Formats: sequence, C-alpha cells, structure tokens
Amino acid sequence: MSRVLDIRGLDAGYGHLQVVRQLSLHVDEGEIVALLGPNGAGKTTTLLTVSGLLAPLAGEIDVLGAPVGSRSPQALARAGCAHVPEGRALFGGLTARQNVALAAGRDRPAATQALAYFPDLEPHLGRRAGLLSGGQQQMLALARALASRPKLLLVDEMSLGLAPIIVENLLPILRRIADDTGCGVVLVEQHVHLALEVADRACVLAHGDVVAAGTAAELRQQPELVASGYLGAEI
Repeated sequence: MSRVLDIRGLDAGYGHLQVVRQLSLHVDEGEIVALLGPNGAGKTTTLLTVSGLLAPLAGEIDVLGAPVGSRSPQALARAGCAHVPEGRALFGGLTARQNVALAAGRDRPAATQALAYFPDLEPHLGRRAGLLSGGQQQMLALARALASRPKLLLVDEMSLGLAPIIVENLLPILRRIADDTGCGVVLVEQHVHLALEVADRACVLAHGDVVAAGTAAELRQQPELVASGYLGAEI
C-alpha cells in the first residue's frame, strides 16, 4: 500500500505565529484520516501547509512520495493533491457542470465519474453554482475535486453550515470514494462521531498539539480521549 502523505515533526503557522507544533501523521492509499479538534486547534493550518498554500516553519512533508519543498500549490495539484477548502471556493458565476468540467479538463470521463457519486446534483448541473443550496454546493465542491482524479484529497469542514441530515448523507460518500478509487483522504470535521464512523484513523489537536491519536474504532470506544481535546466542550 502506497503512502500518499507523510508529515514528520511539522511546525506550521503564519509568519512568527506558530499554530501547529510537532505534528506527525501519515495517510496511506485508500485511507481516511480524520483531523479533529476545536476551532483554532490548527486543523485548517495543517491542510493549507500540506497543499502548499503555507510554507512549513519546521519539519518535513512528503506528498505522493516527494517532499513538498518549494513546489507550488499548482504543482501539487497537478501531482494529484486536491484541496476542498472551508469556503468551497466555487466559481459562483459558472454553472455546476462548468465547475466540474474545468477541473476535469479534457478528461470528460473523469467528470462523469465524479458526478456519479452525487446523483442529487444531476437536475441542477445547468444552474449557476452561486444559486445552489449549501448542500448542493458542497456536493459540487467534492465532485470538482474528484474530477481531477486526485490521489490525496484534503477536505476542510465539509459540514460547515449544513443540516446534520445532509452531513450524514455526505460523509459516507467519502468512504466510498476512498474505497473505490484508492484516494487517501484527510478529513477536517466538527461532527466528531460521524467522522469517526467513516475514518480509519484520527488525530485530535488542541492548541496546535496532538492530544490523542489512534484508530477510529479505538477513539469511538474511548470518547474521553477525544473530549480531552475539546476542553470540556460538547461533542
């Protein structure tokens, strides 16, 4: 099984502001790793660093077998790293179909295969992305990422602003994608229990430090380990 992401001793942040300290984790082909923790824990910062949008302050990151180094976000994307950001970053003035087609380029079968995971989008492919509901936009953001045939998929707060029933329907699709395509997934998610249902392993961050890590099954059986990262917040 190939390793698609290997993070070793990562310090990450913004200028002199260090947000993540000594993070080490890996993701194998076809595996989902959930990155959990309260707001401000460093989860989004980690994804931004992996995708090349932030330079690491220290440590090493290998994406798809090669160091991130000075590779641009565009080069990492071409290599097979797809990032679905917290704000979805859709082209609101383009139709849903056009958003997916842009990611697929000339690979039309890739667009068709990506959209097949989201049949509820089919009646809305001719609508502008900015006019879609929140759930439809999130499906579109995932479909657009899949249309590039990624080997590593970074998904930041997929459930943001969505009703729980929509999240319950979307998260299992990530499991299918990982199983079907062999794509490794890093999932940042606030719905902890749902994330642990689809993930293989999980890592809990608090104030930039790892406070718990293990298989999803282990963390489901020991909720106090996860709760320790949330400083008593309800999860």
